[in-house]
Amino acid sequence: MKSPVLTTILIAICMVNAFSQNLSGVWHGKAKTPDNKEILFVFLFENNANGITSTMAVPSFNVSDIKPKATTFKNRKLIIDGSNVGMKYEGIFNETTNLIEGTYTEGGVLLALNLKRGNPEMAKINRPQEPAKPYPYYEEQVIFENTDAGISLSGTFTRPAQKGKYPVVVLISGSGRHDRDGSMMTHRPFLVLSDYLTRKGIAVLRYDDRGFGESTGDFSKATTADFAQDVLSAVHYLKSRSDINPDQIGLIGHSEGGIIAPLAANQTSDISFIVALAATGIPGSEVAVMQAKSLRPFPVPDEIIFAKNVKKSIEIATSEAEMSAKRNALNAHNVAYLVPILKSLGAADENISAFLKKETETVLRPWNIFFYNYNPANEFKKLQIPVLSLNGSKDQQVDAAINQNAIRNALIQGENKSYKIVELENLNHLFQECKTGNLNEYKEIEQTMSPTALKEISNWIFEIILKIIHSKY
Repeated sequence: MKSPVLTTILIAICMVNAFSQNLSGVWHGKAKTPDNKEILFVFLFENNANGITSTMAVPSFNVSDIKPKATTFKNRKLIIDGSNVGMKYEGIFNETTNLIEGTYTEGGVLLALNLKRGNPEMAKINRPQEPAKPYPYYEEQVIFENTDAGISLSGTFTRPAQKGKYPVVVLISGSGRHDRDGSMMTHRPFLVLSDYLTRKGIAVLRYDDRGFGESTGDFSKATTADFAQDVLSAVHYLKSRSDINPDQIGLIGHSEGGIIAPLAANQTSDISFIVALAATGIPGSEVAVMQAKSLRPFPVPDEIIFAKNVKKSIEIATSEAEMSAKRNALNAHNVAYLVPILKSLGAADENISAFLKKETETVLRPWNIFFYNYNPANEFKKLQIPVLSLNGSKDQQVDAAINQNAIRNALIQGENKSYKIVELENLNHLFQECKTGNLNEYKEIEQTMSPTALKEISNWIFEIILKIIHSKY
């Protein structure tokens, strides 16, 4: 007869082994942000000959098919290494609750996240502007190469059904990882924009960001300049097609995409016009400080001192010091100004340490350092092609007045002869008709993109195309 202690140990081992074998399947959980917003995460775990793989979706932001670098489960501990996409999850399986209890880390933010087996119950979301198949136009899944970077970019090309040579635009997404539909906050604005323009007679190419969706590459190491090269690769691909007019290629960029567009256009003579949606026109370092203040999810005792500390972090990151010296200086700076704030909010010491480490590494990312140093006004000033700049009056992420004034001044200084700058009333950063413009409104609004914005874009493009045609004769 086995002793009671030995029997208990054997039962525990069997439970762990059984769980390990059955980790495969769908697990989900909700995390709460510091400002009390819920984010739904869904993971699909699959067993194969090499171990466990995972695929992550974040339905709250309409993001899916994220493939972390590595997943391990041993001794009840689950580790999802998503360093390739800027995230990490660590959790312990609790036999009593049947939950994986752990924490999710991304971009300097650490969230408590417990996972339970099964699919989440999803409320039906009404998105009336999203088109339903079959579409009344031609659609093709395409792949093109950025040979210098050694990556393949996967996208969707659409044009009117009738054969011919059409004007075409490339859609350029904003900051963060995006699929070809520009999916965010349960909306797919690039799908809606592409559908609208294609029905009007304009061909569209939209694609997954490098290292995301079906595109290859490492998103975490890329900068705005790298994304501009991806755009140029898209343009090079379009010129190889017989169904587009090579004299009528335009770029439409949203948010960061709006400052990628001029950077790309100034490196080629193949771009005929640019549409900048919610683009910035001031140095990235200034944008970062403004957004750190306006989008910060926690209160601070003194806004002026907080802004000074953010500026100090940027100065350290953009200095000429060696990376190790920057890291040490940032760590010391973060400890000095962030620890008191986090402690006042009741954060645990271990969470504070993890947050500070992540914050330092985030600030030192190649993308951030480039962005801090990048002044898009310098690129807008060089443009001699037509430019349309649209911003929403209630945009809480990119101040319309400040940034449009900077873009206007740059175009004037560069003696650009064809530009239009419009601030659209009551529209937010996504160009939705809104009440406040706050980020938490995005997914609550049924409208994906205001018809006013859509009409403004298409009408202006056709005006420019007519001018291009007339200039040829």
